[in-house]
Amino acid sequence: MPVSDYQLISAWQQVLKLSNLEAGQTVTILTSSATNQQTLLAATVASQSMGAVVNRLDLPPVNAEKALSRDPLAYLGTTPLTGNKAAIAALKESDLVLDLMTLLFSPEQIDILKGGTKILLAVEPPEILVRTVPTEADRTRVKAAAARIAAAREMTVVSEAGTDLRCPLGEFHPISEYGFVDEPGRWDHWPSGFALTFPNEGQASGRIVIDKGDILLPQKMYCSSQIILTVENGYATKIEGGIDADLLNEYMASFNDPEGYAISHIGWGLQPRCHWSTLGLYDREQTIGMDARAFEGNFLFSLGPNNEAGGKRTTACHIDIPLRHCTVRLDGEDMVRNGKVLDGGVK
Repeated sequence: MPVSDYQLISAWQQVLKLSNLEAGQTVTILTSSATNQQTLLAATVASQSMGAVVNRLDLPPVNAEKALSRDPLAYLGTTPLTGNKAAIAALKESDLVLDLMTLLFSPEQIDILKGGTKILLAVEPPEILVRTVPTEADRTRVKAAAARIAAAREMTVVSEAGTDLRCPLGEFHPISEYGFVDEPGRWDHWPSGFALTFPNEGQASGRIVIDKGDILLPQKMYCSSQIILTVENGYATKIEGGIDADLLNEYMASFNDPEGYAISHIGWGLQPRCHWSTLGLYDREQTIGMDARAFEGNFLFSLGPNNEAGGKRTTACHIDIPLRHCTVRLDGEDMVRNGKVLDGGVK
């Protein structure tokens, strides 16, 4: 159901408090032609109610001639900040940027974060934001999972569908996403709730079976047939199966970039307020699929860039694929068993 302005403003106030927003700090709200107007209103009112100095920076969309979809994650090429020195300067002078546009995997974003500016991305529909307001318990749970990843030297993933993946770890630090930005230079996404890392460059190997009911993003579709990925030296070297495999193959080939086939981030979902089934309730252009990325117990892996974690690989092609019913192990110890997280959950 739709939410009232009061509900959405209250949700924003909770997130801004968790993000340690203080009176007198500068908040810049980054928007585009696709920004949800109710979300913009609520973010503005909530920021002002907490005594912040609020600006709005509206930028025109880019990449329309290249992207195959309106989804903002469908093409990670140039951004509205590319070469835009004035906009970059404004964001660097801000204490907090509320990204209602989607600025991801870009050198400009990384540069802004290095200066201590915090960036919170929030582009899902208002009712999803209200349902998934983050909590301190989310942070505790996600950071505990990230600490386990940091101490591990190998992640393995198996499933009854046939997944058998080995990912050596240690080259890249883990990343915690829990829905708010409580430290200088932090980026996060509301909603979220997962811990992830990247396998050592060129070392992931094995097989990934995307089973019926698993989800492809940004296609935002449930698979109707199995897709089998052969992983060698850190890359998906074969994509086999039926019509769903053909669709994925054709989409990825359109980028004409071999780096798009690299294994990118790996981790698991920890957000009980996100659900596997939610994607089927929305039109494809209403959501970017964060329920699918964050639902509790998924194994989320990606194909494409690793510059988010400090790697050198950039590519416009980025595919997120959450799998169900997997067992995820760190150094042989189960973290997720057949799609069930073993940490006891959030109370």
